[in-house]
Amino acid sequence: MKIIAVNTLLCLGILFAPAASADKAILAGGCFWCMEKDFESLNGVTDVISGFTGGTAADPTYRGDHTGHYEAVEITYDPTVVSYQGILDHFWVNIDPFDAEGQFCDKGPSYLSAIFVANEDERALAEKSKQQVVDRFPDQEVVTPILGASTFFPIRGAESGHQDFYKKSPIRYKTYRWRCGRDKRLQEIWGSDAGG
Repeated sequence: MKIIAVNTLLCLGILFAPAASADKAILAGGCFWCMEKDFESLNGVTDVISGFTGGTAADPTYRGDHTGHYEAVEITYDPTVVSYQGILDHFWVNIDPFDAEGQFCDKGPSYLSAIFVANEDERALAEKSKQQVVDRFPDQEVVTPILGASTFFPIRGAESGHQDFYKKSPIRYKTYRWRCGRDKRLQEIWGSDAGG
């Protein structure tokens, strides 16, 4: 009888155990293929979704209307492994914070960099991290804005091939990234810190 009671309590403990902690961050750094790859390599990140945010189009798509939207990624991470600060640190060394026209070879408003904050704690950390970049490069203008979070629209439907593109089409992805000069420019800016 005692064994049954213990087993019942163990099962209840498993059923009612608190869910694993997970937080989300939304960042824009140009091509979402590259941002997805860069963040999926970071320890503590459990998922990265490509999509759009920050614009006015109600149903943004890659080939259709994404007016005002940024190509962005929604990063799910375990805060017991990597903090929001760690996410921000990784973000900065994977973008060109001085490019007001886009990122690397991709130009236009949808390719601009940005940090989308969900609350005042995130805003304070984002502002502090941006100031550290400003202090590191006093002769250059850091143009990456910190914006309030808005609806994130994941890539879906016929365009879902953009999700995990670097895994689905590794040769095309590597060729694109090399031709775009992303890693070369990151090295020029960040030196040995490039790419986190």
